[in-house]
Amino acid sequence: MNIDTKVKVKATMNAETMNQITKHTTLEANFTQRLQDLRRSMEHAGQDAALIFSLDNLRYLMNYSGEAAYGLVTQGAMYLITDYRFIEQAQEECVSEKIPTTVICRDRDRQNLGQAVAEILQIERASKVWFEAEHIAVAVWNAIAVENPDCWFTPSVASLEQQRKTKDLWEIAQIKAAAHIADEALAAIMPQLRVGVSEAELALELDYQMQKGGSAGVSFATILGFGARSALPHCIPSRKRLQAGDLVVLDFGAVVNGYRSDMTRSFIAGKSSPLQKALFDTVTAAQQAAFERLRAGVAAVSANAAAAAVLNASPFAQYAGPGLGHGLGIKLHEQPFISAVCQEYLQENYVVTIEPGIYIPNYGGVRIEDDVLITEQGFEFITHAPKHFELEI
Repeated sequence: MNIDTKVKVKATMNAETMNQITKHTTLEANFTQRLQDLRRSMEHAGQDAALIFSLDNLRYLMNYSGEAAYGLVTQGAMYLITDYRFIEQAQEECVSEKIPTTVICRDRDRQNLGQAVAEILQIERASKVWFEAEHIAVAVWNAIAVENPDCWFTPSVASLEQQRKTKDLWEIAQIKAAAHIADEALAAIMPQLRVGVSEAELALELDYQMQKGGSAGVSFATILGFGARSALPHCIPSRKRLQAGDLVVLDFGAVVNGYRSDMTRSFIAGKSSPLQKALFDTVTAAQQAAFERLRAGVAAVSANAAAAAVLNASPFAQYAGPGLGHGLGIKLHEQPFISAVCQEYLQENYVVTIEPGIYIPNYGGVRIEDDVLITEQGFEFITHAPKHFELEI
């Protein structure tokens, strides 16, 4: 089967996939359940309130997609503090029956953040407060602490990040839609992946195709490396032009309603050498070994071990990248992080990446990455782009 035929088959598969996706795209995100889960965690920890500094968590909890904002949640109320630049956006996104948020416009010239927080905590009579220590600058935190001397602040130990690991149907639909856009964008640029094109030119065209297809920007800065540069796991596209015999590593993703996809494909420009084919076959086998371990209730470390066993038994063991994958959602890299030290057990409706790779300095690399949904019986592919290796140049 040649490349063009594969692309046409993929387009048909995507149409079928999208029919399933659209069943849930009209569902609203379950903000009520998210808030209830957070409040339950707060109550269990003996906390009166929670300060939310992460913009990702504000998106997850309050639907806020802007900048320069801070959240505060109590058992009876929810607040978003922002300023004049984002007040209208916040009111539009965060105030509804399902997201009963009080939006506060802070005058930055007359009131610092600590004072704004103090006003709310006094109204709510809250003294025991969780805060997201990992998402706040020391100087900003000091201003809050100074203005609230009678409060007992405790780091929240990534409570919302724990919640975000399990996706609801609406979240899964957004990730699938983002992956579909990325699949189609890759198919659209394949005719341009030819000798003479530069990394930067191809990356720019891919980004354009994703946004043309409906992506809100890109999931992350597109990674693309030709030849020896494909051994750089996070290669920044350069002016280097593709030559016959070059390995190619392309890692990219799209965004829909704040949710991201993340996919890597590896190619060879022309006919592969025995060494290049062995690299690709080894990474493919490692990924397949990990897939065979995926299902709800299984220790994530066992999937990592299965892939690592294949890589370590190969001639390329010293060049294998550590770690197997990560959670995916509003943030590109979410929990769980699948590695040799991961303590997580995979659960139904986790969305994770499986991305083994081999990177030989001054020669080249191969990585293959797919997004998958964990199910009770196993897993479901979210990314669907073909994994052919040799390019017809």
